Amino acid sequence: MGAEFYHSVHLDVELCKGCINCIKRCPTQAIRVQHGKAKIIKEYCIDCGECIRICPHHAKSATYDSIDILKKYEYTVALPAPSLYAQFNNLDDIDIVLSALKSFGFDDTYEVSAAAEMVSEMSRNYIKKHREDAPFISTACPTVVRLIRVRFPNLLDHLLPFAAPVELAAQIAVKNAMEKSGLPREKIGIIFISPCPAKVTACKDPIGNTYSEVDGVIAIKDIYPLLLPHMKSVASDPEKCSVSGRIGVGWGNSGGESAGLLTDNYLAADGIENVIRVLEDLEDQKFGDLEFIELGACNGGCVGGVLCVENPYVAQSKLKKLCKYLPISRNHLGDEVPQGALFETEIEYEPVYKIGKNLAESLALMARIDELCKKFPGLDCGSCGAPTCRALAEDIARGFAREGDCIPLLKESILNLSETISPNQ
Repeated sequence: MGAEFYHSVHLDVELCKGCINCIKRCPTQAIRVQHGKAKIIKEYCIDCGECIRICPHHAKSATYDSIDILKKYEYTVALPAPSLYAQFNNLDDIDIVLSALKSFGFDDTYEVSAAAEMVSEMSRNYIKKHREDAPFISTACPTVVRLIRVRFPNLLDHLLPFAAPVELAAQIAVKNAMEKSGLPREKIGIIFISPCPAKVTACKDPIGNTYSEVDGVIAIKDIYPLLLPHMKSVASDPEKCSVSGRIGVGWGNSGGESAGLLTDNYLAADGIENVIRVLEDLEDQKFGDLEFIELGACNGGCVGGVLCVENPYVAQSKLKKLCKYLPISRNHLGDEVPQGALFETEIEYEPVYKIGKNLAESLALMARIDELCKKFPGLDCGSCGAPTCRALAEDIARGFAREGDCIPLLKESILNLSETISPNQ
């Protein structure tokens, strides 16, 4: 099937009730309900977290590191995502959050938003030099990158060749920590504070890089309640820690990355359905005049991640207010692109939806699928455990399901059988 993907989204079979909410919501049709329980097809899953968001029984969850990971290292550095700042009420100074992280137990901090400002500048320069290849797609959202990798291979050439800001932040944090502490790399822990499971996956199993400098990933929702008392204690005199401006912090909201490019020829879309619609239109070449496309799988941007605690639209407003009085940018490139900012390897198509081992087998299976689709009612009701009639047909062709799994078709067969054996006939 291809490479084995790491996944941060997991299913608790015991909690699953076999409803079909998740199969209808999954953007890659990665979930089936069989024998009364959901099943995640690992090859299709892109760790977007939509099943976590929609499951009424809390059967889906994200796997990440616990707070105890700090005990593994002699020196720890927190990498807070800008969406962390949007979780707190009446926050008017980022230094309060950063000082609270140090008070909690981290030895130092380095803001992902600081690295984001460097990526913004790199993106501006790259787009200016390669304008004839536009539009370019942001690689900041790992869900979008994985989605393009499996569903939209024709768009791979449109991806910017830059790693997400967290990777650049981790590289810089490692260098700073080794200089400040004098410790070897293995005794230093670089801990990312993440808004979503996709970013957990990106750190544990990066695409475009052979490894990540991030040593652990904890959830915003886990660190949030622990920071509150520390924020109160440092609020009157926080340490001056923040090194980022409006452009970097704004990355937490949908449209924030685009704003940092200082161009009007962009499109920014959030929410996985909208992302798919934009990618489909881009494949159809409907965006000829655009230079840049920013796509975020979560509603509202990263502030809408399932590992956050605040309502995404309230969080958007909070982040905008926080950015209002910040300087535009506080980080700029030197003479060279920083190490770790560029992808080390080319992002390649992963044909997880491939049917058949060769062309002849694929054509035969496609004919079988078309034949089955003509039999099915086309209701896409999900009662069979597959998201659509075509998905069921593909599962049958692959040998994973039966025609009798289609409930309307089964009812029709039973009715015909009863009429055949009825004593009135």
